[in-house]
Amino acid sequence: MTLLVSIVIGAIVGWLASQIMGRSEGLAASVIIGIVGSFIGGLLSTILMGTNQSYLGFSWAGILWSLIGSIILVALLNAFSGWRTTQHHA
Repeated sequence: MTLLVSIVIGAIVGWLASQIMGRSEGLAASVIIGIVGSFIGGLLSTILMGTNQSYLGFSWAGILWSLIGSIILVALLNAFSGWRTTQHHA
């Protein structure tokens, strides 16, 4: 995959993971979440499936593993930053 395509797919996957997890991120954060999530998804794919699906070029399986990794990353960000999707008013 070319660098530009990787960045665009990373941005989409990062944005989608943020939306699923109830966060609002900017473009740069979405790209970073998507790229780091792809690494996490690749590790999970290797551990669970015996092959790294996220680095086999453009494939739906690779995008799915990248999304799973990105969701895990956003969940960790939520846990460590104290981010809440709903605000409770006193």
